[in-house]
Amino acid sequence: MDKKVLIIAASDSDLSIMSDAAKVLDEFGIGYKITISSAHRSPERTTELVEKAQKNGIKVIIAGAGLAAHLAGVVAAHFPLPVIGIPLQSGSLQGVDALLATMQMPPGIPVATVAINGAKNAGMLAVQILATSDKSLEDKLVAYKKKLAEGVEEKARKLQSS
Repeated sequence: MDKKVLIIAASDSDLSIMSDAAKVLDEFGIGYKITISSAHRSPERTTELVEKAQKNGIKVIIAGAGLAAHLAGVVAAHFPLPVIGIPLQSGSLQGVDALLATMQMPPGIPVATVAINGAKNAGMLAVQILATSDKSLEDKLVAYKKKLAEGVEEKARKLQSS
């Protein structure tokens, strides 16, 4: 399976959250690679990973970091395709600092930012981006969203009948 998404966690302690993005990609049959790299502790590794990613067919990068959270921004500076940032809950500000750092990017270097610890939505956003050029994936996504809506309808029926 071709790997279309690169998931980068800033630390191994972030893998439990970042794996939620991988689970979504697995559910839709999208190939990915997951690794660890830090914008601050291993900047050369981060740059090398990102520069190789496009050459290796990666179409979307998901990057998650806490505290100063510049990983997604550094990735976006070196990768011309979509980057999704996941601000991770940590430190005394519980991820608010990471949220602000991830979403406050300079013009021309966008990072799509999901909620604090929002790895599942990051995975879903990657699916939606890839589905724009893959009809089969688009069909799976439409079916998934229909199933979500049916789940809500079923819960509402159960509540009304009690």
